[in-house]
Amino acid sequence: MPETTEDAVPGEEPGRPAGAALLAATCVSTLVVNANTSAVSILLPAISTDTGASLDTLQWAITGYSLVGAAVIVTSGALGDVFGRRLVFLAGLALFIASCAVIALSGSGAGVIAGRAVQGASGATILACGMSLLSVATSGQGRVRAVTVWGAASAVGAAVGPLVGGLLVDGIGWQGLFWIDAAIAAACVPVTLRGIAESRDPDRSRSIDFAGTVLIAAVLAPALLALSEGADWGWTSAGVLGCLALALLSAVAFVMVERRVDEPLVDLRLLRDRVLIGATVAILLSAGVINGLMYLVSLYFQNPATLALSPFQAGLATLPATVGLIAVTPLVPRAVKRLGVGPVIGAGFAAATAGCALLVLVQADWRYGAFALPLVLLAAGLGLVNGPASSASTSSVAEDDVGAASGISNMARYIGAAAFTAAVATVNSSVGASHLASGEGTAQALAAGLSRACLLLTVACGVGILLSVLAARARRRRVRPGAYGAAAASHAHTVRTVSGVGTAGTAGTVGTVGTAGTAGTENAR
Repeated sequence: MPETTEDAVPGEEPGRPAGAALLAATCVSTLVVNANTSAVSILLPAISTDTGASLDTLQWAITGYSLVGAAVIVTSGALGDVFGRRLVFLAGLALFIASCAVIALSGSGAGVIAGRAVQGASGATILACGMSLLSVATSGQGRVRAVTVWGAASAVGAAVGPLVGGLLVDGIGWQGLFWIDAAIAAACVPVTLRGIAESRDPDRSRSIDFAGTVLIAAVLAPALLALSEGADWGWTSAGVLGCLALALLSAVAFVMVERRVDEPLVDLRLLRDRVLIGATVAILLSAGVINGLMYLVSLYFQNPATLALSPFQAGLATLPATVGLIAVTPLVPRAVKRLGVGPVIGAGFAAATAGCALLVLVQADWRYGAFALPLVLLAAGLGLVNGPASSASTSSVAEDDVGAASGISNMARYIGAAAFTAAVATVNSSVGASHLASGEGTAQALAAGLSRACLLLTVACGVGILLSVLAARARRRRVRPGAYGAAAASHAHTVRTVSGVGTAGTAGTVGTVGTAGTAGTENAR
């Protein structure tokens, strides 16, 4: 295919639509990545049975995915800008296919966790470069439609992932999900090669912040290890303190590197913007809460001592949360226009707080019906948070900084998913073990662990209410239809549109539930 550059895009007619091959490759790959991501929590009990790894260990299959995704999400977009978005997108597909094969063939928990870590890198690359390809190839209403379709594919993948994963576990085994995902991703390769032109940003510096990428991982990995193992090792043990010291030293090194590189992973100058910081923390909290909750309830629903649902039934049981989150987002633009960003975010976190608080009351004899209202409340509340928080994070900065602000938001989503999954897994396990040791029954111990973990999520949502005061200070600006077009269909990442093309300088939100949310950024400059 002949190469095109970003310089050619502004000369195209307004309203240029996405080609069929481009839409097919980007939307199908996004759907598969997000379906895979959202299904993994449902698969964990079956993987544990087959590999002999404990569920506490296998939580790293989720945490590791998000950890690696946080480290590479911005870098993968930068690589696409410099070396070619189609080339890096294809590399992401190849890596995803390989990771699916590694996971499906693995006979150990370590193999599954390693494969999922690789999958975190591949998923972030596919989402980041897929959105970049869409953004530079379209303009005007054509871009609005393309991004909205892409967002809908993300949301559909998130919604059907647990259902399909559960159905496959009951039918052909948990490995079937990864083989099917690999086959679909492989089908996207020839479509991409034949139907998508290469594009890159010739004006962007060729400097890539690989040191920052490594240091982000060096901060997160030991910190999450300390968080996950603190209860067993002892919170003041040499292991925990050593991990925290390593994370702190890596954080200091990261700041030093970011001050010196030409194209930093995180523009530290933007961290002086209180609105951006408040909105980004709100994004981190919302992503963390939904991912942490989905991890908890997926395991609780399937445990023989509690609800004893099959994997497919457990996937179906999480559907109200997904539907509630998706259903509320079309209402967000009108609510923001009438009430402002801060009040809408505050109302969203208030609803999520109420949902989590209801789950704190969980008892061993609760049936599924008792979980439905808290799940809908929490998901709908976070649906009110995502769009406005993402919009506030990008609209609070100058137009030239929108891409950098978007990258910070995307990284925050992955960090939130990783940190909260590790935290709730630790609380759930340690509290449950304590109650078992005291002589309580298994069902009572599991309910106690879930209750205490949900108390942590309740506190996090309460902090989000306070952050809404900062978000209220965001500049009011007119947001074009594209900004919330994708947000109406999906929930996991902030998209920066290409300056000077179509809806120049606007920012919207697109993505998925659970995430581990799986997220991407269009980081073209």
